[in-house]
Amino acid sequence: MHLYFSGIGGAGIGPLALIAKQAGYQVSGSDKQDSDYLAYLKQHGIDDVHVGQDESGIAAIHQKLPIDWFVYSSALAIENPDAPELKFCQANSIKATKRDELLNQIIKDKKLKLIAIAGTHGKTTTTAMAVWAFKQLGIPLSYSLPAKVSYGEMGEYVVGSEYFVYEADEFDHNFLAFHPYLSLITGIAWDHPDIYPTKEDYQAAFSQFVKQSEWVGLWQSDYDLLGLESNDHYMVLDKKDAQLSLAGAVNRQDAWLVAKLLAELTQKSLDQIVEIMNKFPGVSRRFEQIAPNVYTDYAHTPEKIQGALQLAHEVAGNNVVVVYEGLHNTRQHFIKEQLRHMFDHIKQLYVVPSYLAREDPNLQMLEPKDLVGLMSQYAPAEPAKLDDGLKQSIQAHADMGDLVLCLSAGGGGSLDEWLRQNFNS
Repeated sequence: MHLYFSGIGGAGIGPLALIAKQAGYQVSGSDKQDSDYLAYLKQHGIDDVHVGQDESGIAAIHQKLPIDWFVYSSALAIENPDAPELKFCQANSIKATKRDELLNQIIKDKKLKLIAIAGTHGKTTTTAMAVWAFKQLGIPLSYSLPAKVSYGEMGEYVVGSEYFVYEADEFDHNFLAFHPYLSLITGIAWDHPDIYPTKEDYQAAFSQFVKQSEWVGLWQSDYDLLGLESNDHYMVLDKKDAQLSLAGAVNRQDAWLVAKLLAELTQKSLDQIVEIMNKFPGVSRRFEQIAPNVYTDYAHTPEKIQGALQLAHEVAGNNVVVVYEGLHNTRQHFIKEQLRHMFDHIKQLYVVPSYLAREDPNLQMLEPKDLVGLMSQYAPAEPAKLDDGLKQSIQAHADMGDLVLCLSAGGGGSLDEWLRQNFNS
């Protein structure tokens, strides 16, 4: 079967393409721009990739070997329902679906049991922790990761593996495409108001996801929030029991979820698994050190920001400086009241322009000065740009021994990319 992946350089589509290749499918694809990840895919045998998502590219690949299945991300259909590649598939009767349907097919074909990691925050880290633990225990595992790690590929299919670990995202109701063998829910707090207009809509989606899962591990607070009734299919945990030595309260909680899961699945000693989790080496863009005293973190919801700040204060005490890049202007409107006191206890806050995608054109564009104006009197904040002035300020803070935490959306033109170009040593 010939699979064509649109947006193959992305964190969600790319690993799935790699998995499909390893599982024996013919793989090709396209992306908006060239990248290091496209070079990485070529090194792993996926070399039929077109840069540019136009009709000519997909037509040329289809002519060489007819495409059986066109796989795309939610963003493609939302941002451009008349995308040239989609129109080509319609004109040529090529099956076209989001990635979830293909992943379900692979899981079915290879007789795998899906372990889905869901939740508003902590999904990527918890998924990476699960992969780390399985590998350290020597248990064969197939998985997909939306971030780079030091101990494996971003996507891997292993012949003979029983489980497939996957980050199940609630955006665009994606996670409702699955019926997992086991689901871990890291935490629930209303997000994606463009998809879920009310808290009730958001919680209803998670309730449905729970019903679709054979077995669920979750925190007592989320169990109560969803109004679940006790049965043998739930592993309900208390955050106070998360006794690990990892830095960061959120990391300790995520690791405890994984440890309890694996103790149940593998019948291994909980103490042995906790010891493994305490050695977790981390994941890219989650409190990742770019240069001495300079860190990048993907935190973009209030809960994620609070978790990143807690870890920064745990490491550096009161000497914490933040550079904030909001992810989506729409979200800044949604969380602006929560942002007001978010940075009250840091040394200095720099606010750079938000990273824009899937925006509501009817909303006022909140510039850095507008977000600074929303902050309380206790937050020492100033607007900034990704320029030499900010670079000098970051370096000066780092030289003084401050921990500079850069909360970045990531992607082309983002604060994260700018940091790597200017500070990565």
